[in-house]
Amino acid sequence: MERFVQAWVDGWVVSRGAAPPAAEPWGWTVDVGTGIHHVTRHVLGATNDAVAEPTVREVAGAVTGAGVWLKVFADPAVTGPWLGPGWWIDPEPGFLMTAPLPDTPPGPAPDGYRTRTWSRGGVTRTMVVAPDGSLAARGQIAPTGATAVVDQIETSPGHRRRGLGALVMRTLHHAAAEQGARTGVLGATPQGRALYESLGWRVESPLTSAKFTGETHG
Repeated sequence: MERFVQAWVDGWVVSRGAAPPAAEPWGWTVDVGTGIHHVTRHVLGATNDAVAEPTVREVAGAVTGAGVWLKVFADPAVTGPWLGPGWWIDPEPGFLMTAPLPDTPPGPAPDGYRTRTWSRGGVTRTMVVAPDGSLAARGQIAPTGATAVVDQIETSPGHRRRGLGALVMRTLHHAAAEQGARTGVLGATPQGRALYESLGWRVESPLTSAKFTGETHG
């Protein structure tokens, strides 16, 4: 199985406080339990051309409960037709990305902004506060040994294009490197990909995100 997928699963469960992943012949099952819309997720371990249609069909076909997610590291244009009725498929592919984590200080926040970084329960969080005290940007990272998973990067709409997302990422890079992590892993949206690539991240594979709703549309 792709080692970066396992690293992503291991770090994601720490970041989100999910149950430890249960190993499956095809990957992992993670109980999340954050509400009816995200009960459990199945993550296939293969990537790119190694993703097998029979495996995807088997895993998807065994799902009968709403709120179960499926993560497949291939393009949704390819994997979407393999899923049966009742699946909602995000039409935009995500991306599994990796990068070396430089142990360099992140630098100061822009004038008027302030940064606060802290760690709890194995997760390091950072936030950038705007001059008026509102949230300008945030993110978190979960180191699990030699790798660390970046998660929930967000910049408020009124504070974009000011380098705050890059500041958050550099802060998290530095914090994880200080804890011994050497490689970062994340699941990126199309919108976030450009930011990450500007900071030295590279795409390892596309990512299909699908959720079972049980609803069928004729």
